[in-house]
This record gives sequence, structure tokens and C-alpha cells, in this order.
Amino acid sequence: MTRVSLGFSKLRHRFALLPALSLLVFPVAVCHADALSPTVIVADPSGKTLYVAASTAGSVLVVDSATGSVTGTIPLPRNPSGMTLSADGKTLYVTGEAPDGRLFVIDLATKQTLHALPAGHTPMSPTLGPRGETLFLCERFADKVAMIDLTQRRIQAEIPVKRQPIACGLTPDGNLLFVANHLPAGAADQDVVAAEVELIDTAAKKVIASIPLPNGSSSLRGLCLSPDGRYVYVTHLLSRYTMPPTQLERGWMNTNAVSIIDVARRAWLTTVLLDDLARGAANPWAIACTADGNTLCLTHAGTHEVSIINRLGLHMKIDQVIRHEYAPDPAMTPANIPNTLVFLGSLRTRRALRIQGPRGAVIAGSILYVTGYFSDNLETIDLTSPGFTGGGVTALGAPAAPSTVRRGERLFNDAGLCFQQWQSCASCHPDGRADGLNWDLTNDGLGNPKNTRSLLLSHRTSPVMTLAVRETAEMAVRSGFQFIQFAQCSEDDAQAIDEYLKALAPVESPHRRQGRLSDAAVRGEKLFADADCTACHSGQSSTDQNSYDVGTAAGMDESKPMDTPTLVELWRTAPYLHDGRAPTMFDVLKTCNPNDRHGRTTGLTTQQLRDLEAYLLSQ
Repeated sequence: MTRVSLGFSKLRHRFALLPALSLLVFPVAVCHADALSPTVIVADPSGKTLYVAASTAGSVLVVDSATGSVTGTIPLPRNPSGMTLSADGKTLYVTGEAPDGRLFVIDLATKQTLHALPAGHTPMSPTLGPRGETLFLCERFADKVAMIDLTQRRIQAEIPVKRQPIACGLTPDGNLLFVANHLPAGAADQDVVAAEVELIDTAAKKVIASIPLPNGSSSLRGLCLSPDGRYVYVTHLLSRYTMPPTQLERGWMNTNAVSIIDVARRAWLTTVLLDDLARGAANPWAIACTADGNTLCLTHAGTHEVSIINRLGLHMKIDQVIRHEYAPDPAMTPANIPNTLVFLGSLRTRRALRIQGPRGAVIAGSILYVTGYFSDNLETIDLTSPGFTGGGVTALGAPAAPSTVRRGERLFNDAGLCFQQWQSCASCHPDGRADGLNWDLTNDGLGNPKNTRSLLLSHRTSPVMTLAVRETAEMAVRSGFQFIQFAQCSEDDAQAIDEYLKALAPVESPHRRQGRLSDAAVRGEKLFADADCTACHSGQSSTDQNSYDVGTAAGMDESKPMDTPTLVELWRTAPYLHDGRAPTMFDVLKTCNPNDRHGRTTGLTTQQLRDLEAYLLSQ
């Protein structure tokens, strides 16, 4: 069911307008009362104590690195999404994930929270400046990077970035901040669709460069800098969305990668594939570098592995390519490397883990520590041991049988269910939502690619797929495994995935103000009704679940009726229309409805269109 899972997959975007909904405050993720879900992990300067974010248990675990035993718990009023330590190891900074996010400043001597500072919508990846007076963090769903003055305990600046900033890293001098945007921004029907890494001048407090990754780059997750500050490394998927997804082998659908950015040039250097010829390395997540700069370590959340890479050897090989001295192919260039599945070769060791869903990683001395999101445990790897075999696994909590929803979430993220492990359902539906790409699935013919659609509410808004080719979401899940994963899924597993998707809850829009509509959105709410948008988009799920030809179809799909999509969480599902041609909701209202076939909007002024957009994006 991976990508736009054949049934889910593209539960696509057509668009019309949106109903008045009574959606107020929602969790950011599925709640699991029976799980810790360890993610981010940091180590104190001595390496003797680890701090682990229990991301669904609202706490930080204090762990003795020598024994792996939990020696304490720091409760928090919000689920932790990111952490960093002060240079002296005395203060822990933790971001709390919520629409009204917080930065918790914790005194580690007393394990008490000193301050809880406002930190925007879904803050993550806190990063301290070199003097410890300034902290940067990503406001993921506000599309901003916050600069917090820790002395005055306030947000000093909020810097707009492209789309869903999810990780950031600072050069050693503190002058430049690199920001990884989770998803591509802009229309999806262009020749190049890719997420970008943006560069912020911390003194000027503004973006000074946008660095595009190769075409198809999406689902960015982890970012780190080399200790000397010369290179930035970013983990992500490299999707081959321009090809029909009729075969999986040799990376014809999704490949998994790490991109390298040259800091001095402020430019992309190359992208290296992490897969093997006949075995994918799905869903790369966290990435870390040893203090001596010799080794890169990254986690594969979909295949339950780590990659341990000879960083210096990798750069020597890249330099050979640049000098046209790469023996296998002197004509190769850095632009060719992203299409070479064997480039890493002997420079990388793929180490299978005993934990499930590795998402967090930290290196302390010669020891790599990895968190198991789905198994609630911690695995250690001795980077000096032959074959990196040294280490062990310790539990972070009492073992508990997972709920059906929890098991479904694990299966949704597990590439072990896919032929050759190239991808998981989450590869095209990160967090159960969408990757921002157009895929030409075979469920409705070839030559008519459509934009990936969020799976939120998919089980409540049948039929599914843009052309309603799947009668129910349940059918879509099972078809997705057959035609996208090229594997069989047991009925028991499919039902668990159904339950996970049913449990997905909308996240409060960043366009609301303390849960309320803005003045512009209030005006837009009336316009929404006046424009007759509620004729198709009504009720709690904002859809009448019927299909219509509203004049937005193009190419092979022209004049075909399309399923009315829910508009819940519309702010999160750009680009819009079935083929993603409209990068913003304003584009939908202004240029993509010339005959008023999906809402009477042509007579509205620019200000009225902005008000209507404000209302729609508040849902």
C-alpha cells in the first residue's frame, strides 16, 4: 500500500470548497496509551547519560548508557518532538508537539522544568547557538523557523520557509542555519518537483538561499553537519514518480537516499542512494556523524536497519567523480550518482537491528545508540567492533502487547511487507498524509498521473481514489499491497492497517488563532455558504461522497466525474486539484474555476477570495 496506495493512494484532490466544520483542537499524532514510542535521543558530554524522548507518553526518559536502564522520567504536559543539550550538559531543551507548541527548559540537576516558552505550531529540531543564548527550532506546520532568545525567554524572530521544516542544523560558527523542508512546495505538474534545503543567515534573520534536491526528493527527515562544518547531510526519499509504477525492482518506484550539500558553495553536491540492487533500504530517518568525522550513521525506519558509512572514503570517491577519475566510469558526474545503486559499495555496512522502527540515533564516543519506536527499546552498536556486531538491546519500559491500532501503524511503516523492501505505505503517505507528488497509477489507466492524497478520513468518505475506482478504503488497502507493494498482505494485517487509518485525527490548522477563526476567515465562512460550496462539501467530513464533473479534469481524464474529497485538513494537502496544478488555494479560487462549476467565485474581489481562502485553510 505504499505510495499512493492503489486505493488509498491517491484519494485525490479535486477541490471545490469547504463547509463550516466544528473542528477545534486535535492531537498531532495517533495516541498510544500503551506505548512509549522513543524517537529523539541525546547524550550528555560524558556519554554516561542518555535522554530519550518518549513521543507518545509525554515524557523524557533518563537512561544509564552503561546498563541501558531507565533511571528517571521527566514528565511533560506535551509529547516531546525534539531535544538538545546545553554544552555543559546541565540544561535540556525539549520541544513539545502541539498546535500551541512549547519549548521546555529543564534543569537536569533537579529534573524540573524551569520555563515553558511558546514555540509555534508543532515545534521540533531545537538547535542551540554556539554561545548558548539563542535557540533555533522548526515550526513544522507554520512553515517557519523560530529564533528564541533564551535570556529574554521569548521568540526573537520567525523566519518563513518553504514547506514543513522538519530538521535544522547550525554551522559551528553559528552564522548559517540549514533547514530541511519535509515536502516539495509548489505545483506537482512541473518538470521538477522536489523538496528543498534552505539556508538562513542567522544575523540577518532571513533565508539567503534555497537549495533544491534532485527531482522526486520528498519526505526529508534527518539532517546533520560534518564536525568541520563543510558538509550537510540530509536523509530523504528519491521517488521515481515520472515512471509508471508497474515494477518495483531496481528502484523504479521509490529509492532511498542521503543528499550532500557543500556549505562553502551553498549548493547541492550530490545524492547517494542507500539501496542495493535488489533490496531497498526504505525510509531513511535520523543521521549522525562521529566526532572525528570518519563515519556517518543513519537509521532506516522501514527496514529496521542502520547504515554505517565511511564518510571520508565517500568524499574521496565523490572527488574522483568530480575529477573524472572514477575508474568504473570516468564520464560520470555528481548528477549521475543519484541513479547509481552501487555507488556506496564497500563504503557502507547495512546492519540489521533487533529493534522495530529505528527513528532516533546518537553517537557517544564509539557507541551508536538507536531508539526503537515500535518496540519501546534501545539498541547499542560498538562502532569499533568487527562488522559492527558489538552491542545489545535494552527495554525502556515494561513489555506490553500492542493494540490493533498500534500494530496497524507499525505495518503501515514496515517495508518488510513490500517486495524487496523498497518502500512502505508511509513512503508515499508520510504520517498517513501525502508526499506532494503526482503518480501515474494503473488503477485508472496510464498517462493520467494524479496527486497523492491524504488518507485522513478515508474510511469515512468512500468511495476512494479520484475517479472513485475503489468502492471502499478497505478495498484500497488490499489493492495497494497487490499492485503497489507487489506483495500479499494477510487479512489480519490489512484489518490492523484499517484501524490505524481510522484512528488518524485531524490536526488543528495553523491558520487559526488560539483555536478560533481569524477575522478574515469569519468573513470567508459567509462567502463559503453564499458561493454554494456546501452543496457538495457539507457535514462533519465535508463531502457528500458523490462524483461530479466540475471542469477541472484534464488530459485523459477530461470530462470524467471525480470524487468529492473531504476538505478537512485542507491546509496540509497542497498542491491542489487532481493533478496538483494549483500550488495554493488562492490559485484554485482565482484561476482554476472559470465557469463557477465548483463554487461561485468568479465575481468575488481579490480581498473576498483571500477571505475565502483564509476560511478554507482554517479547516
